[in-house]
Amino acid sequence: MDSSGRILQFDRNAAGVLSGIPGGLRGAHLDEVIAGARRPLLEALRAGRERTAMLAVETPAGGTLDAVVTVHPMSGGSPDLAALAVVRVPVPLADRFVDPAVIRRALLDDALPRIGSTLDLDLLARGLMDVLVPHFCNSGALLLLESLVDADEPPAGTDGSLLLRRMALGFDDGDPAWDATFPTGETLTYPAGTPYSRCMETAEPVLVGLGGDGAARIAATWRRPPVADLLKGASMLLLPITTPTGVLGFFVCTRSVAHRPFDAYDVEIGMEFAGRASIFVETARRYSRERATALTLQRSLLPTGLSAPSTVEVHHRYLPGSRLIEVGGDWYESIALPGARVALVVGDVAGHGVKAAVTMGRLRTAIHTLAGLELPPAEALERLDSLMRTLGEREPHFATCAYVVYDAVSGRCEVASAGHLPPLIAPPGAESDYLAVPPAPPLGVGDGPIVSREFTVDDGTLLFLYTDGLVENRARDIDDGLARLQQTFGRDATARPLEELCQAALDGVYDDQHRDDIAMLVARLRRIPSDHHASWELPAEPAAVRRARGLVRDRLDRWDLGELADTTALLVSELVTNAIRHAGGRVTLRLVREGGLVCEVFDHSDGRPRIRLDDEGDMLDSGRGLHVVGRLAERWGVRHTSGGKVVWCEQRTS
Repeated sequence: MDSSGRILQFDRNAAGVLSGIPGGLRGAHLDEVIAGARRPLLEALRAGRERTAMLAVETPAGGTLDAVVTVHPMSGGSPDLAALAVVRVPVPLADRFVDPAVIRRALLDDALPRIGSTLDLDLLARGLMDVLVPHFCNSGALLLLESLVDADEPPAGTDGSLLLRRMALGFDDGDPAWDATFPTGETLTYPAGTPYSRCMETAEPVLVGLGGDGAARIAATWRRPPVADLLKGASMLLLPITTPTGVLGFFVCTRSVAHRPFDAYDVEIGMEFAGRASIFVETARRYSRERATALTLQRSLLPTGLSAPSTVEVHHRYLPGSRLIEVGGDWYESIALPGARVALVVGDVAGHGVKAAVTMGRLRTAIHTLAGLELPPAEALERLDSLMRTLGEREPHFATCAYVVYDAVSGRCEVASAGHLPPLIAPPGAESDYLAVPPAPPLGVGDGPIVSREFTVDDGTLLFLYTDGLVENRARDIDDGLARLQQTFGRDATARPLEELCQAALDGVYDDQHRDDIAMLVARLRRIPSDHHASWELPAEPAAVRRARGLVRDRLDRWDLGELADTTALLVSELVTNAIRHAGGRVTLRLVREGGLVCEVFDHSDGRPRIRLDDEGDMLDSGRGLHVVGRLAERWGVRHTSGGKVVWCEQRTS
């Protein structure tokens, strides 16, 4: 071959080792023909070292033969040429495990280093077994504590009677009886006093000879007759997997009667292998534990259910950006509010991993509290900004957030954004477009006001909130991602199921190379039926209270809610009286039948009503009306609007 590693000439001996396809070698690069188990040969060649490995190579008859393969890097003559000498030494079946030096080199130097990078316990177990069989034994198994598989901490003080799971099985004779007799994934407990429990108790290797009726006794004990034939006359070696936390399991290695039984040299090699494998297992165990903890945290922080008025349909999707721990700082929320309203929120905490998830959890808790206070979106985001700046006193914290409140009675939306991408809105039968939301800096920056925008949507309009991970990545400009997303929500979007739309957004926009979290929230905004709500304008005069009671009684009779008429009339009297007395000007009374019965009184005052007490702790006359409301209603509250406030109360209808 030349100095770049391109093959110029070869003989049959080299062809059998490299690829087994003689006609395809000439002109190929060495990288293309040496792979997998043969990769260490190439690495040694490039480093100028000799390397030996035990490999299965092709015979002229088309079969395979175990052989010791040695590569010699050679140089000489033209500086542009190099040569690779390959020597194959056939190994008779009975002599397969004769030379400890060959076994050590093949097992520890060539095969084992290739599998140490995986953090998945199942893949790691399979890889370790592929190394043991055929380099060290004819058949083998890896058993680990069941608690490890469940990502729990290993219990202190193993006594050999703990529950174990067979993670992987290996055998070289192709007999399906192995899989049937020793199924992968089986959980079992070895009784005290057995070689297996002794290995767990002492953390020492255990040699077991199965000559005579040894295999038959095992078959009888476990009630598995095939064991008698599979292990007849075999030599067995148990190798503990030990870590600072204790014994996590063991390898079971067996050599058939046709091969040299295990001896002290094999124990030494096997323990070195088990020691290195233990490091891999411990790393994978810790990763599994941390990942399980992180996923539990993420699931506890993300909403388990989305609430909304009955006429508002909501669907979400979440994809973590980190493929390792699968947690991040993106979140979504749908919170039903009194009066057939809903708060729709999507946010994105800067960063990934557990820290971002914890910050996200704090913001979610805060947003629920602020939604319960019925603060307008802009004011709610200003409160979140203050929280983020407080959290950032020790370590900077930043986040973006879009907050929308939809009123299913009026069809009005109020939206505010803190550094977040604009919501996408898709009216029925029309082109979708991005909302022009007043810009504001991200949460935690505190540099500029947050302003909201109000608008009215048609019945059945779609509102799509998302995080930047959906539309932006290193290989694509964000404008391209936004354009693709808009194309997904075409004129027919409002007729499609929400789950289908979320998937279409992923298919049309999402790139599998993304490194950021993705959160999506799509809502179909429908208004409640016109016969489920009623409103009246009332003058600022005492007679309006009597008129309000009559309007309410008449409406409740039409709704077949006559049993609530007296209580509702009293509640309306108190709310309207307070509005006329303390706010002045005309008031609006609204009844909404959505889940329960909500009574709302709109006035033009910013003052917040509250129950007042004198110095003796007695209630003042000016607060008695609200006290009555609090006693009769299921709940009551106040929310501010751009033109004043709304005092509301709610009763159950069933």
